[in-house]
Amino acid sequence: MSQTLDFSGAQADSAWTASEGAPSGREGLLLRNGCAAPLDMIPCFSFSYFSHWLTSRIRGGDRVAAFFLLPRTLQEMTMKDRAPVEGKLVAIIANEGDNKLAVACCEVEKSYPSLTPRLPQLHLFERELYEKYGLVPEGHPWLKPVRFSLIGGPEVGNMDFFRVDGDEVHEVAVGPIHAGVIECGHFRFQCLGELVMHLEISLGYHHRGVEALLRNGPGKNTLPLMETLSGDSTIAHAWAYCSALEALADWAPSPRGQLIRSLALELERLANHTGDMGALAGDVGFLSTLSYCGRLRGDWLNMSALICGSRFGRGLLIPGGVRHDLDPGLVATLKQRIAQTDRDVQGALQLLWHSPSVMARLTGIGTIPKATAWQLGMVGPAARASGLARDARQSHPLAGLPSAPDTILSSQGDVRARTFMRHAEINASISYCKRLLEDFLGVEDEAGVCILPGDSTPLMPEAFAVSLVEGWRGEVCHVAVTGKDRRFCAYVVTDPSFHNWMGLAVAMRGQQISDFPLCNKSFNLSYCGHDL
Repeated sequence: MSQTLDFSGAQADSAWTASEGAPSGREGLLLRNGCAAPLDMIPCFSFSYFSHWLTSRIRGGDRVAAFFLLPRTLQEMTMKDRAPVEGKLVAIIANEGDNKLAVACCEVEKSYPSLTPRLPQLHLFERELYEKYGLVPEGHPWLKPVRFSLIGGPEVGNMDFFRVDGDEVHEVAVGPIHAGVIECGHFRFQCLGELVMHLEISLGYHHRGVEALLRNGPGKNTLPLMETLSGDSTIAHAWAYCSALEALADWAPSPRGQLIRSLALELERLANHTGDMGALAGDVGFLSTLSYCGRLRGDWLNMSALICGSRFGRGLLIPGGVRHDLDPGLVATLKQRIAQTDRDVQGALQLLWHSPSVMARLTGIGTIPKATAWQLGMVGPAARASGLARDARQSHPLAGLPSAPDTILSSQGDVRARTFMRHAEINASISYCKRLLEDFLGVEDEAGVCILPGDSTPLMPEAFAVSLVEGWRGEVCHVAVTGKDRRFCAYVVTDPSFHNWMGLAVAMRGQQISDFPLCNKSFNLSYCGHDL
């Protein structure tokens, strides 16, 4: 049983009409990935036109990459002082077809008509703004804490959960403490017998206040913070940060450094997808693939360690390029290890696909139709498994890279499709790594792997930069904003998990509660990446 959400008939509380006339810059500021622009170039619309602009772009096929507030004055919100913070709402919209990002803003004070009823993918963004700044999205259907970050506010997980009443309805609470080394998260199921009617997910247990820590940067702790935003996505977040910083400083990274960054990102993707394939096999009791993939994940991680000394790639990326080059001997070793690990991975995964009992268990479970994935703004392999061609490597490539692997799609949207996506992307990443090593990195470059700016190289004042990197879970988006002092006055991070957690909740509707571990692993979302 699957469910398609339908918000097509919903109306905003404040609608723009053509009689008002379209403002100057009505399409928004168009920007390429990894580029910067002065803040005063962002068109500032009336809220009614801003709402119209967002709605028309999203219904036309675009999606929200980031949605945040630039407050006039920074202050920490408390329960005692809930005076709303005034400022500018900024939306960054990604277009999949022309490698452009559209940026626009509008002034808001105290409250505004919620955009969520018409644009469900904004529901979590609006909740976050309410929690951080007291800015009320009037008419929001689900206005609950996101990270429980409000000073003096409710303790994490302490909120009113949605409930279904009935004589045979029961509630199942799972977490926040889980078995093994799983991170904290609370899941509240409303069940009729074994059938899940509704799942509500409460996170925030890993909130560290990272975005506040990044203000007044960059500094010596900024890059280590980026590398640990979500530890299994070290390269993706570090690259997004480096790209944003390079744009604001107006210097281009080393071409060879870009290639090594790309290789490291694909090794990160290979390690995580291989590990997930094993974990999915384990959730259906297929121990052969589980055992093999547990070891093979380590083989991919060890290749990252060969490059920089860290299995997770920490310390490899720096603004301007990378710290470590690949000499001919290391290139030859990596080629050999990739070929060997490729053979082993294919053998382990063929066991999975050739097992009828495994296929029966994966098929038809946790289905997300394409329309629902689009309405929720899902990204990454989970979106591609539902037929949405969303891959920043193709739609928003960073400069200086060879053509990325083709975007692979499935249309079923179930656990089997999400498993298929991982295997298909493993194959594509292996081919891409071989191409990088053979055609590009096998040739020494006298220019070096890093172009370091001088200590006097300043960032642009009162400017912003947007950087998208397709991590293994999906699109990582960083937005860096500088003030007059050329330091970060705001830094916004959107991890792919922020887009996709609601997808997991919807996938469980109509499923058996025993399907939850399998559905959960087929998404394998980041708790700390969401909580920041």
